[in-house]
Amino acid sequence: MMKAAAVISLLLLTACTPRVEVVVPDKPITVNLNVKVDHEIRIRVDRELEALFEQEKELF
Repeated sequence: MMKAAAVISLLLLTACTPRVEVVVPDKPITVNLNVKVDHEIRIRVDRELEALFEQEKELF
């Protein structure tokens, strides 16, 4: 009786185990990056800060 209960519980437990699949996609992965690089503002601010630091040497 104990063996039959153990076999039945083992079968029930193995029937409920989840299955994980790793599948390679058919199409290649595409990444769309809509990025606008605006470096003019940074250069302009850097130059203005350099000029300000030259004028106000006691600032820092």
